[in-house]
Amino acid sequence: MIVRAVFALSLLAGLLLLQPAAPVLADNYPSKPIKMVVPFPPGGPTDGLARIISDRLGAVLGQSVIIENHGGGAGGSVGAKVVASAEPDGYTILITPGGSLTTGPAVHTKIGYDPAKAFTPVALLMTAPMIMTVHPSLPVKTFPELVAYAKANPGKITAGSQGYGTGPHLQLEMMKLDYHLNILHVPYRGSAPAITALLAGEIQLFTDSSTTILPHINSGKARPIAVLTKKRIKPLPDVPTTAEQGYPKLQNDFWLGVVAPGGTPPAIIKKLNAALRDALTAPQTRTQLANYGADVAIDTPEEFGKMLAKELALWTDVAKAAHLQME
Repeated sequence: MIVRAVFALSLLAGLLLLQPAAPVLADNYPSKPIKMVVPFPPGGPTDGLARIISDRLGAVLGQSVIIENHGGGAGGSVGAKVVASAEPDGYTILITPGGSLTTGPAVHTKIGYDPAKAFTPVALLMTAPMIMTVHPSLPVKTFPELVAYAKANPGKITAGSQGYGTGPHLQLEMMKLDYHLNILHVPYRGSAPAITALLAGEIQLFTDSSTTILPHINSGKARPIAVLTKKRIKPLPDVPTTAEQGYPKLQNDFWLGVVAPGGTPPAIIKKLNAALRDALTAPQTRTQLANYGADVAIDTPEEFGKMLAKELALWTDVAKAAHLQME
């Protein structure tokens, strides 16, 4: 009995000592460099924007924020798995568009993680307009002309995407469903190789963020036929929206957000959110993002979580309708 009592008291003392650990951890956070995982190869919009954000975030937190690229998987799921399996201590975070959190899981039912449980939302960071482009050799200049050409030439248009299960892939599938189009989808590992294929004429249709595709539009190597926004955008005032051209359903911005491993203490999430807000409101950061055609859209962890749930439901319905779901 005495031994049991001593053991119980020792256990209780240990538990009491452990209780303040989480607040202390949050108070001292960060005490070492933070790894920011980009789930795509270098050269794409996520990578370029992540480097701008990480530099400023590091200055705000007083610690280095190191970019680590992990390309591959459905919508960037390889990099997402790295973060999902990391310690929930705030030192490994994921900066990503919807691919690894919404469209990828919608397509791959056994992607290797449940996005609602594997990650804790930190913040939506920014948005940028998506632009539908074609190779100049394709004889279309508007969205209706694209639809008409695709119907008259079934299977002859090849459309690229940043990968199987990415946002632009699901957007393409939704368009194919709504207009009963036969367009061949070719997935690439990120924007950079897909753009290379577009410029070479290996694919004829490609939708990408303004952050990456605008230079090629300005050079005349890619022809814009629609912007997937509610209003026309300043860099392309003469290019109508999909809604103006009769397809209001297709309105999707490129967005970038940050999540941490599931179970990360709320105090650390709050601290990260505040630091990101500080980093993104700096005039120099806004200017750098604007040069990419991006707008700051910082929100709370709760708001970001609701947005993720809504998008996951939308793209899961599209994936089911297009028979894209894979195990």
